[in-house]
Amino acid sequence: MHKYFFFFLIIIGSCQKEENKSNNKASIDEPQFNQLEISQQLDRDKIDSILVTTNIFEISYNEVFEQPNWVKYTVRDIVKNADRDGMNFYTVDSIYTSDDNDYYSNRWDRGHMAPAGSFNDSYENLYSTFTYLNVALQYDDLNRGAWVDLEEQVREWADDYGDIDIEIYLEFNSNHIALETGAHVPTAFYKFVFFPDSSKKCFYFPNVSPEKVWTEYEIECD
Repeated sequence: MHKYFFFFLIIIGSCQKEENKSNNKASIDEPQFNQLEISQQLDRDKIDSILVTTNIFEISYNEVFEQPNWVKYTVRDIVKNADRDGMNFYTVDSIYTSDDNDYYSNRWDRGHMAPAGSFNDSYENLYSTFTYLNVALQYDDLNRGAWVDLEEQVREWADDYGDIDIEIYLEFNSNHIALETGAHVPTAFYKFVFFPDSSKKCFYFPNVSPEKVWTEYEIECD
C-alpha cells in the first residue's frame, strides 16, 4: 500500500486571473512520489505569493522571482530512517519555480530551506524537502558552511530541548541579481529559531561566501 502525504495550495498574489478567484484553495496528494501535481494549470500570470502547506513545512512562494518568500517548519528529535542518495530535485507542474537550468555552471547551490537532514525520519518526509519550492539560490560556500552548521546546531537543540520552530525569510534588495534563466538570487536570509520555553534566537546571513562562523551571524530579535 502506498503512503500518501498532502499538499494544500492557497493563492494570495494580486496577479491571479479573475476566473481562478473562486478556486483559491486546493488539496492534492502524491501517491507514488513522482512529480508533484496540483490541479491548477499554468495558464495564468505569475503570482508573487502562493502559500503551500505540506506535512513538514509551510512556504510562501514567489513565482515572479522563482524563489520562496519565506519558509516555516519544525525541527523534532527524530531517528534517521531514510537516506538522500539518488534523490533529485523536482519541479511542480502548476507553480512557476526555479529549475535545474538556474543552477547550471555557477556558484549557486540548491539551498534547502527546510533541511533534508531534519526530515530523514521517513522516505516521504525526506523526499518532500527536494521540491524546488523548498530551495533557494544560495552561495555554495554559505550553503555548505555557516548555514549548514546552524542547521546541525538546531537539530542538537531539538534533541536537548524538544521541538524547535524555524522561520526563514528571504531578502531581495533593489539591486539583487536576476539570472538570464529567470530566477532571482536572494540578497540575504533571515533565520528565526523559536525554543519551547518561548525564547528565540535570530540570525542574518548575507548570500555571499561566509567570513565568520554561524554564531557570529546572530542579530538582535526586534
